[in-house]
Amino acid sequence: MTIQTTKQLPIPPHFNPHKVGEVWRVPYQERAAAAEAWAKQHGIQPAAEDKTRICLMAIDVQNTFCIPEFELFVGGRSGMGAVDDNVRLCEFIYRNLGVISVIAPTVDTHTAMQIFHPIFWTNDAGEHPTPAATNITLEDVQKGVWKVNPVIAHSLNGGNYLALQKHALHYVQKLSDDGKYPLTVWPYHSMLGGIGHALVSAVEEAIFFHNIARSSQTLFEVKGSNPLTENYSVLRPEVLDDSEGRPIAQKNTNFIEKLLDFDIVIIAGQAKSHCVAWTIDDLLTEIMAQDPNLVKKVYLLEDCTSPVVVPGVVDFTDQADAAFQRFTDAGMHVVKSTQAIDTWADIPLLSF
Repeated sequence: MTIQTTKQLPIPPHFNPHKVGEVWRVPYQERAAAAEAWAKQHGIQPAAEDKTRICLMAIDVQNTFCIPEFELFVGGRSGMGAVDDNVRLCEFIYRNLGVISVIAPTVDTHTAMQIFHPIFWTNDAGEHPTPAATNITLEDVQKGVWKVNPVIAHSLNGGNYLALQKHALHYVQKLSDDGKYPLTVWPYHSMLGGIGHALVSAVEEAIFFHNIARSSQTLFEVKGSNPLTENYSVLRPEVLDDSEGRPIAQKNTNFIEKLLDFDIVIIAGQAKSHCVAWTIDDLLTEIMAQDPNLVKKVYLLEDCTSPVVVPGVVDFTDQADAAFQRFTDAGMHVVKSTQAIDTWADIPLLSF
């Protein structure tokens, strides 16, 4: 196999690393003209001509997770994790513009009445659980510490409150049986139609620039809109059935097939301990079921992802690192964005 070009390109002059932690409007028409000129100047060919097809999957690089004042900012232990990660991610995209065939951003997408949001639950005093500080366990639901809020039944399942409460018990039981994290009540976040739902402006700009420069349509993948289950992984929801065994969701077979059709899959995004780890874990499961040799095509940008850390409350760094070690042990590659792609381990499977 051959790649059109392996040289790292310069960073375009419009990129300002100091604005990565801010929200602003991307000037699309101006960037489109610049991208076409940039491609001509540097001899960047359309992605359709690539002999080796490389996909960059950018998981949930949205304002809600990546901008400091937003709902679920992923600060990591440094306190500025997602911002620093996205500086490196943007630079990685620009430097490797001639190599990356397709960019696939996943987009966490929620509405208010979902099983992990406060309004879904209530206690005997009529209070909702405190977001980010409440885990709802199987015992909590069995004892009635937290119950489904009756007033949401009309909106979610035609007013059948008992069925919704039965599903809630089944749900936390399923999480417990499968060894998943307990149900965490999160602040309202990634709200469909809201500014937190949007991609980080600097990352969106880099992805749009790639789209035009390489004539490669961005492969957006929406996840998380099912009100009855969490969806950390873009490849499958946490729970697939209801209390009667009837399906409420399914794994994302179409997207799995698209990913595994690429020669190389590069993964970055937020948060390392949750949506990133869950997605990689599900991808690994699919690979092992289909062909374990495919694991060699997966590369994890360790400096473009951070774990959830809430100082004094919770720190998922160790769990995230353990997950990445497990992925490495399985044959995936943990790499840095600053390294040239043709120097990455196991790249000799390609002929540059």
